[in-house]
Amino acid sequence: MNKIGILFGKERSFPHALIERINSKGIDGILAEPVHINKVMQGETTDYAVILDRISQDVPFYRAYLKNAALCGTAVINNPFWWSADEKFFNNCLATKIGVPVPKTVILPSYQLPADTSNESFSNLDYPLDWEAIFNYIGFPAYMKPFAGGGWKSVYRLDDMQKFSETHPETGELVMMLQEEIIFEEYYRCYCIGGKYVRIMPYEPRNPFHLRYVADFSPSEEKLKEMESIVLKINKYLGYDFNTVELALRDGVPYAIDFCNPAPDADINSVGQENFDWVVETAANFAIEKAQSNKPGKDNLTWGEYVKRSSGGADSLI
Repeated sequence: MNKIGILFGKERSFPHALIERINSKGIDGILAEPVHINKVMQGETTDYAVILDRISQDVPFYRAYLKNAALCGTAVINNPFWWSADEKFFNNCLATKIGVPVPKTVILPSYQLPADTSNESFSNLDYPLDWEAIFNYIGFPAYMKPFAGGGWKSVYRLDDMQKFSETHPETGELVMMLQEEIIFEEYYRCYCIGGKYVRIMPYEPRNPFHLRYVADFSPSEEKLKEMESIVLKINKYLGYDFNTVELALRDGVPYAIDFCNPAPDADINSVGQENFDWVVETAANFAIEKAQSNKPGKDNLTWGEYVKRSSGGADSLI
């Protein structure tokens, strides 16, 4: 029996619909269920050929469980080792090397000293920073947001240096990015599943949360193909099995705004029925595909081109 486990938190509509859809297909040897954990012993296998992870970003215990499961042969969606290492600033840095347009971005040290550090811990940091060069590079308006994390938490829109000076203290120990604002004509949120299935969804981030998928943008076939190519390229290099990429079109050019979303929103009440049906069906088919191709006791994880080329000693990312 190739069991597919869904690891989730408080969300309900997507995990339960996914389990029901996988089981409704009646494929011999395939069974989906919520993951059940009552003990975690080092180096011991789980009951699951595949686990779709929706919550370990918030629960370190689950992340440790998933790494052990992956070590023993479970195909974890997404790769818990890469997810642990990845963050939004690196994503932007990588994009600049693979030819994907992104907003001008800098990373800032936390306003407050991290716990268990002192001024002496930052002997290599010139402070104050070269604020003039930073602000000239980014320009205003700008966004300040955490270099890791998501869900529109601690995101600030800044009109000038004064607003930055007033706002930065509010961020405490968070490491923040300062990013150019892309004044866009159109905006899209794009699911990417299995590194090959893409759904491009018109999205309006300026709307209230429950209305963000209510947008009437109508891209041409050529623009859809261009955006799909960008989405696939990003996920090819990052190695995510399940991710969303947000694209803002300025003067017709798609800029990748946010593409580190390995547990993206898939709730029917926000994404809408058609998008929900697509993500449930596509995730079900991909999870089944992974279960059927699982090689017990082997590495069944997906590794991105960045990691594979780096470990192989390639001279270039491109």
